[in-house]
Amino acid sequence: MRWPMITALLLTACSNEANHLGNPLLLPLSGISTVIGNAAYEKRRGQVERIVKSNYDTIRKDISAGGGPALTKAMDAAGIPLSERPARIIQLQSDMGIYNASPGALVTALMVYGS
Repeated sequence: MRWPMITALLLTACSNEANHLGNPLLLPLSGISTVIGNAAYEKRRGQVERIVKSNYDTIRKDISAGGGPALTKAMDAAGIPLSERPARIIQLQSDMGIYNASPGALVTALMVYGS
C-alpha cells in the first residue's frame, strides 16, 4: 500500500505547472549546473575585478570621456554586448559619484550589465 502512494506523490511532483523548485527529480542535475554556472561567473568576475582595480583611474577617465581602451577591456571581460555599450556608458556616467568612491561598485555594475 505504501509504494503506490509514494509513486503517486512522486508523479504529482513532476507536473508542468510553474513552481519555485522545479521538478524534484531533476534537483541533483540543477544543483550541478548551478555549481558550474557559479564557478564560471566567479571566474569572469575575477577577471573584471583585476582589470578594474589595475586600471581604475584610467577606466574612470574613459567613462567620463564616453569610452576608451581600458573601459572597452573591462566591458569585454564582463561580456557586455557591443550594441548595449553606448547606453551602459551613459548609465555609468550618471553614477560616477558611486564609482569614484568604490571600485567594487564599478565591478558590480559591469557584471550586472554583462551577459
